[in-house]
Amino acid sequence: MFPDAGPDDPTVTAMRARELGRKSVVVGDRVSLVGDTSGAPGALARIVRIAERRSVLRRTAEDDATTAEGRLERVVVANADQLVIVSALADPPPRTGFIDRCLVAAYDADIEPLLCLTKADLAGPEAVLGYYTELELPYVLIRPDSDLAALRALLAGRVSVMVGHSGVGKSTLVNRLVPEADRAVGTVSAIGRGRHTSTSAVALRLPPQPDADGDPGWIIDTPGVRSFGLAHVSAESLLHGFPDLVEATVDCPANCQHTADEADCALDAWVAGGKADPRRLASYRRLLASRSGEGDPREPERNPGDPLAGS
Repeated sequence: MFPDAGPDDPTVTAMRARELGRKSVVVGDRVSLVGDTSGAPGALARIVRIAERRSVLRRTAEDDATTAEGRLERVVVANADQLVIVSALADPPPRTGFIDRCLVAAYDADIEPLLCLTKADLAGPEAVLGYYTELELPYVLIRPDSDLAALRALLAGRVSVMVGHSGVGKSTLVNRLVPEADRAVGTVSAIGRGRHTSTSAVALRLPPQPDADGDPGWIIDTPGVRSFGLAHVSAESLLHGFPDLVEATVDCPANCQHTADEADCALDAWVAGGKADPRRLASYRRLLASRSGEGDPREPERNPGDPLAGS
């Protein structure tokens, strides 16, 4: 990827050089090329060096590192500045558990999160925003006919990776931001689940805007995912995805595991005192439990009993 490339620069086709060995190249990597970089038909360059990554966004298929799926880390994207978590407000309903997982992954990778709530013409955002009120999480509301100026301003000058369930309108949004992208758009099934449309991650240069100066930024569209495993995130780092709970742990006893079985865990008193949403604590503890193989691995993005989870 070439962060300084202009909109009129050619698209270069390149292959990984043999001397790189098993080192993988992922979307977002900054690379050095040799050979024909003209972009002419039939031209082929070679990738001979991968620059050190500033950030790496990872996920696993499962939370439990003792399983094969949990041990297999997948690099979603390298060198992203911002994680745009795309969630529909209806059809399909929002999954706060999935959003929580994305927040943990973003904070662990030192990437700034942005919540993008689509289909705002079908439902209001109050329930979702109320759940995250203590986080001061930046967000944008998207309707089919809404002006995207506010979103473009938040994307400008940054490399932003977009993640979300299938059917939430992510590819539709990408096509509005980059009309020539022509990303496949799917539908939502009768049971409220999206069908996978995008099959590979792709970096897209945002077009310059007439009334805006500077770099318009890049967006990286990713395939729709059903879950976001966090086996690669340590138990200690999990808490960083819940900044509304961190302060309470100062009063916890030494080596507190913060589980429901810890009689002296200060998190319970913190929530009982109205300083955090009890659903947030439940979500955090569910993530802790899933690391040991507990919970339901089939629906890891749902928060049981949460009306926002659509169940």
